[in-house]
Amino acid sequence: MWTRKQVAQTIDHSALKPFLTDNDIIAACELAKKYQVATVCVRPTDVPLAQKILAGSPVKCCAVIGFPHGSNRPEVKALEAQLAISDGAAELDMVMNIGKFLSGDYDHVQKDIEAVVNVARPHHVCVKVILEICNLSLEQVARASEICRAAGADYVKTSTGFGHGPATPEAVEVMMKTVGHTMRVKAAGGVRTYESAVLYLDLGCKRLGATATETILEQAPPE
Repeated sequence: MWTRKQVAQTIDHSALKPFLTDNDIIAACELAKKYQVATVCVRPTDVPLAQKILAGSPVKCCAVIGFPHGSNRPEVKALEAQLAISDGAAELDMVMNIGKFLSGDYDHVQKDIEAVVNVARPHHVCVKVILEICNLSLEQVARASEICRAAGADYVKTSTGFGHGPATPEAVEVMMKTVGHTMRVKAAGGVRTYESAVLYLDLGCKRLGATATETILEQAPPE
């Protein structure tokens, strides 16, 4: 049985829709502080505001990098990561270059991830790599996970939430089997209820990405 506190500590509360205002970001941070989730995941330009609202709380600020398509040049992703860290981001969720991966240019994909990891590592900032599994076969999920491990990332993550499909138990199981002994796995996309959260936590996920954080946690047993 996963309690409300236990589930909350695994949630990255997402505030990433393009039309969100500063007031929406403030509200997301206040909700995150209320439930003491792991992080609030925001757009790069929202990091200074989120960091200001979260100051003094245990909730960290997470910034997305190369979001949502992952097609930025590695140098751009590295600069975006550096600026986010300078603004106070403690964690980074970067999108893998999906087009290059599907083209078989694995060297580019690895170097792209390494560019962000090399910026983050000296600051002890966690890097999660989003695979966008709706575009990949299970065999490709395994290969992409291996590349993330080789590049030194901390997590592999299923989805942006902006693709045409959510996280799936099948993909998470492949990710866990492939890299779960050396990396952590984050499920995101379609995690909207306590039951779905528990499903992925029981599979071994250490983080969950969610916008329905309040719904999930209100459904969870308090103790």
